[in-house]
Order: sequence, then structure tokens, then C-alpha cells
Amino acid sequence: MTPLAPLVTAFFRQYLAVEKGVSKHTLASYSYAFKFLCGYVSGRLGKSPSQLALEDLDAPMARDFLEHRERDGANTARTRNLRLTAIRSFMKYVEYEVPSALEQVRRIRAISNKRIEERLVNHLTKEEMRAILDAPDPTRRRGIRDQAMLYLGFAAGLRVSELVGLRLDDMELEGPYPSILVRGKGRRQRRLPLWKEATRALRAWLAARGEARVPEVFLNGRGAALTCSGFTYIVKKYVHVATPQSPGLSDKTVSPHVLRHTCAINSLQATRDIRKVALWLGHSSLKSTEIYLRADPTEKLNLIEAALPPDLRRGVFPVEDRLIAWLSGKKISGVDPWPEPVIERLGAPNEVLSRGV
Repeated sequence: MTPLAPLVTAFFRQYLAVEKGVSKHTLASYSYAFKFLCGYVSGRLGKSPSQLALEDLDAPMARDFLEHRERDGANTARTRNLRLTAIRSFMKYVEYEVPSALEQVRRIRAISNKRIEERLVNHLTKEEMRAILDAPDPTRRRGIRDQAMLYLGFAAGLRVSELVGLRLDDMELEGPYPSILVRGKGRRQRRLPLWKEATRALRAWLAARGEARVPEVFLNGRGAALTCSGFTYIVKKYVHVATPQSPGLSDKTVSPHVLRHTCAINSLQATRDIRKVALWLGHSSLKSTEIYLRADPTEKLNLIEAALPPDLRRGVFPVEDRLIAWLSGKKISGVDPWPEPVIERLGAPNEVLSRGV
């Protein structure tokens, strides 16, 4: 029996962190997956997680775990696939570390992803976005910070991790073209110019920020860097504040990523160029940006206006006289229904003649 714990720790500390060099967000996601996986297998077999063996994690156990997370853990199909990705990555590592487990690895890596429903992205109207941006109190320090974060998250279309990870030396607010350096997914960097309003909001926050021990721009109440969950709380709070001014917000689930979707839709409507939207959002492939083409009706309206549909031949459908229909054996319904026909319904003349009538 091969102990599981040394393999898992080496997978995280050596393979992912050193050899692959994945980000801290990937490490956190995989860590959550294995926390749930080891807890589930431990409960099924009556062992502590530290006593589990590699042989305990076979293909049927992995499938049962994924079904359990969907059924009892309220995981969506997308989250289920993310958990499976973490398990597959671990099994790829095990394939080289424990060659004797090759068949077990092959079976687990053969588990397929579940198809997910491609829904339209949730985004806000200009009125709803304006109501949220106007919700913070600009006369208070916290309101100045929140307004700068909301405006920058919307105007630059930043992921929440990119927003809270923004550092002081990433900003260039002086000169004719203020900009920020964004550290995106996959260690891809991009520099984005700032709108005048976004620049003004950032300068107002930097004036109120003061000195801090951390290099991040946005701080929490204790002077430490604001977290992703902290900004999620801020967004939900101001959505609640803005709902009376924009009642449509009550029917929407607004998260920090919805601000990014709203920026993408606005950019697509303004430029009508999906490549520019992908460049602004930091997408490595246009396939990730195509979701906004499905959500934006402008492109479809332009197609309808440009296309020349063929004309249809028009005519008037003749309505059969009710008496003739009744004599043909048809039931006549309506406000004044006719009596039941006295003969069976007659067929076409050719059909009648073929019966020898």
C-alpha cells in the first residue's frame, strides 16, 4: 500500500509550486478540492485522512466523490469539472512517481467532464451601473475607497484578484495618459489606460489612503490588503443600497465578475470588435470572449438590418362555408354549435370514387 499523504504534500509543494509554478489562486483551488476529497474518502472508509493509501482513491471512489459534491455539496457542473481537473492533475503526477499505479491512473484520468449549460452572461444596464457607482459616500474615507474600487473594476474590467492585487508601483497617474499595470491569469501582464473619472477616483483614494505596510493599493479597516471576499462583500452592500434607485437590481445576482461582464458588453457595443474586447480583458483566446457576442443584441440587430430576406408569396386562405362543411361530415363548433353531422366525414373526390361510390 502506498501512503497518500506524502504524495499529496509533494504534489503541492514540489510539482505545482516549483515545477509548474502555478499561481496562488490555483493552489488554493486545488487545496479545496483535495480537502473535500480526502474528507469524503476518509468518511467512506473509516480512516483518518493521514492514514489513507493511494489504492483507496480508485475510479469508482472518484466518481462517487464528484456525484456527492453535486448532490450534497450544491456544486454546479462547472465546479464539479474544476474538482475533476485537480484530481486529474494529481494523477498525472502519480503516473511518474508510482509507475505501478498506471492502470489506476488511467481509469481516473478517463473520467469525462460533464457538459455545462452555456447561459448568457449576467450584466448591468448603464442606469444600474450608475446607481451602484453613486452609492458610496464620497465624504468618508471608506466611501472614497469603495467608489474607486467599483469604478476601476467596471472601467478596466478587472478580475477581482487583479483588482485587490493592484500595487502602488503598478500605477502611472502622472502624464497625459494615466494607466495601470494589470497582473492577470497565467502570469500575463497588460497595461490599461484609465478614464478621467477612474483617475480622479484613484487620486482621491491615494490622498486618503495614507501610509501602510503593504504595497497593495486598496486596504481593509486594519490596514492590510483587501481580500477577494472583502470586495465581494462591498459589491453586495452597494447593490443593496442602490436597489431603491434602480429596482431592476433586485432581480439580478451581482458579483464582482458582473462588473467585468458589464465592461465587456459596453466595450463590444462601442467598438464592435471582439479582438479589442479580448485585448482589454486579457483573454488569451477569442473563444473566451465569444460569450459576449451571444449576450449583446446589437450584433444581431445589425445583421437583421443588413440582410435582405426573400419575399414570400402571399395569398388568402379560403374559409369553407359552414353548411358545406356540415354536409361533408365535419363537426361545427363555436358560439352557436351545429348539430352532429348525419353522415361520416367525406374524403377527397378521388378517394370517394376509389371506393366505388
